[in-house]
Amino acid sequence: MRATTRLHELLAGPDLLVAPGAYDALSARLIAQAGFSAVYMTGFGTAASVLGQPDVGLLTMSEMVSHASALAAVVGDLPLIADADTGYGNPINVRRTVHEYERAGVAAIHIEDQVWPKKCGHMEGKQVIPLDEMVQKIRAAVDARRDPDFVVIARTDANAVYGLEDALRRGQAYREAGADVIFIEAPRSLEELRAIAQTFPDVPLLYNWAESGKTPLLSLEEIHALGFKLVIFPASLLFAATHTLLSLLEVLKQGQTPTVFAERMISFSQFTDQVGLPDIQSLERRYGVNQ
Repeated sequence: MRATTRLHELLAGPDLLVAPGAYDALSARLIAQAGFSAVYMTGFGTAASVLGQPDVGLLTMSEMVSHASALAAVVGDLPLIADADTGYGNPINVRRTVHEYERAGVAAIHIEDQVWPKKCGHMEGKQVIPLDEMVQKIRAAVDARRDPDFVVIARTDANAVYGLEDALRRGQAYREAGADVIFIEAPRSLEELRAIAQTFPDVPLLYNWAESGKTPLLSLEEIHALGFKLVIFPASLLFAATHTLLSLLEVLKQGQTPTVFAERMISFSQFTDQVGLPDIQSLERRYGVNQ
C-alpha cells in the first residue's frame, strides 16, 4: 500500500493519529522504530537542525524538500507529513512545490496562509494573505498532485491576526477549495478548540501540540474526544534533545567527562544498532564485501 493511501485510511479510521515531529533523519528513524503510524517533518525543527536558526522563513523550498527526502528514505512505508510553509510563492509556485514534495516521497504537506517570510505559528507579529489568494493556492495544490491520495492540509494563522471567526471562515473556504485536512493554528482556549471542532464536524482536523505555545496542552484522550483526528508534536523531540545536549555540555565545561553522564546515554553498540549497522553488515556478507 502506498504511504499516501495508508495515510488516508488512518485519517478515515476511528483512532487519533499521533505523529511525533522529526527534525532530522536520525529522529525520523527513531520515531519509525518506536512503532508510530506516521512521522511529521517539523519546519521549526528543520530550521534549527539545518541552519541553527529560528523558524522565520529562512529556509528555501529546495532545502525543505531535500530535508524531506532524507527523512522519507529512513521511515520505510510510514506516511511522512511535511511542513511546506506558504507553498513558496503564488499558485504556480505551489504546483511545483507539490510535485517536488511528492517526488521526495512525502505523503502529505501543510500549506499556510501567512505572508512571506513566515514565522512559527506560535510567534508574535504574523500576517496573513487575503482569503481569496490562499484559496487559489489550495486549488493549485489539489490540482497539481499526481497521486490522488497525496494529502493537502490547509493551515490558517488568521486566529492571531483577525480572530477565530475569520480563521473558521478561512478554514471553510479552504475545505471547499479541496483541502483534505484543516489546521487552525494556535487556538488559545478550550472554548476555541470546541468551536473549531463544532465548525468542522466531518472534516479531519489537525491539533498542533506545542510546548510553551498558545494552545492548551490537552491529553491525547481529550484531543480525540474534542473531534481532532491528527496530532503533531513539532518540537518535543527537539526540545528534549537540546536539554540533554546542554546538560552534557555543562558537565564538560565543569571539567568532568561524559562518564558521569553515562546513565543518560546509550552505548556505542546500541547506537549503531539503532542506525542500522546490522543491516549493513548483513548486506556485506551477502555481497562478499570485505569486513
